[in-house]
Amino acid sequence: MNILLIGSGGREHALAWALAASPLCDRLFALPGNPGMEENAVLVEIAPQDHQAIIAFCRSQAIDFVVVGPEGPLVAGLVDDLAAHGIKSFGPSKAAAQLEGSKGYTKDLCREYGIPTAAYKRFSSAEPAKAYIRETGAPIVVKADGLAAGKGVVVASTISDAIAAVDSIFGAFSAAEIVVEECLIGEEVSFFALCDGEHALPFGTAQDHKRAFDGDLGPNTGGMGAYSPAPLMTAELEARVRTSILDPTMKAMKERGTPFRGVLYAGLMITSDGPKLIEYNVRFGDPETQVLIPRLDCDLLTALIACADGNLRSIDIAWKDEAALCVVMATNGYPGSVENGSQINGIEKAASREHTLIFHAGTRRAGSQILANGGRVLGVTGTGSSIAQAQARAYEAVDLIDWPNGFCRRDIGWRAVGK
Repeated sequence: MNILLIGSGGREHALAWALAASPLCDRLFALPGNPGMEENAVLVEIAPQDHQAIIAFCRSQAIDFVVVGPEGPLVAGLVDDLAAHGIKSFGPSKAAAQLEGSKGYTKDLCREYGIPTAAYKRFSSAEPAKAYIRETGAPIVVKADGLAAGKGVVVASTISDAIAAVDSIFGAFSAAEIVVEECLIGEEVSFFALCDGEHALPFGTAQDHKRAFDGDLGPNTGGMGAYSPAPLMTAELEARVRTSILDPTMKAMKERGTPFRGVLYAGLMITSDGPKLIEYNVRFGDPETQVLIPRLDCDLLTALIACADGNLRSIDIAWKDEAALCVVMATNGYPGSVENGSQINGIEKAASREHTLIFHAGTRRAGSQILANGGRVLGVTGTGSSIAQAQARAYEAVDLIDWPNGFCRRDIGWRAVGK
């Protein structure tokens, strides 16, 4: 098969690494891709938002299957446009992608179908939201309704912080609506499931680190590191997630005439009352994919095609008996403004280590040099028999990378290693 992968981040590099290894894959193209993906795919300089150019490319290269990585093209309806031209793809329709595209949509669905989640209210203007915050008190959570690259959520410890967040989100993200919700207490975990419109098949667990700095301090980011599997996800807890959250969601989407096909990434809080849904994403996580994919012990492409074909019941997901941990290396200043173009050395040396993978996220090539080209730039993944061993290997590789303009957290996995 000829496969086209949409996206250019660390998630897509991990997916490209797995897709290229599939016995079903003859040729893999990545659009637009990144320098790290050159070993696995032919890079195509077409913007992911140019749906007509993507369709024309698929026709010219006889593409059999398209894997859409980022949320932006999914929410914009790329899967629908491909389907209209007879091109099979992995990912939800525009209507089903509302599960990530609108937090208010998902919260209302949870209320209607009895899916456990935080109490909430939706607001389309600032003053009623501020009045609700003053009435409710803190801690409290303020969220932009739409896509915000993982940065549109503020967990406010004081009323004044929450009120400032309302102004910031309406301003910075030009949000038409915000969701203000109860602050859930517990441990957060990421739960993934492949979906074919009828069924949800669990696809691993992970825990990530959203705060920029050690000790879970600093601003929220798109993710500074992750590890898999999540130690707190027992078989009993997984069964509760399936019956109380995933299955009702699949039922709801089918009954609404928008069956969900693709991957559901459930952000969960494990509270004293059991698992509760924080939010849904409708694509693989980043950097969670960089720890899920190295643990996979079956053909990823076969599973993704089964999702598109409505045939997940024929698929078994197998995992290696090992853990993985990813450390994100980011440009100084992230998640604020950053200066692109700094040179990174030592990537090949780090990647040559056993049990280590280097996934590019925000890089560009200038001749033989790799330059930083974004906030989150590299994902350094180590694998091992335990999370502690995976952590040690990841940081040994990090220390071989020479990049004075970058930084990383030095405590990724602390919660799991300490257990």
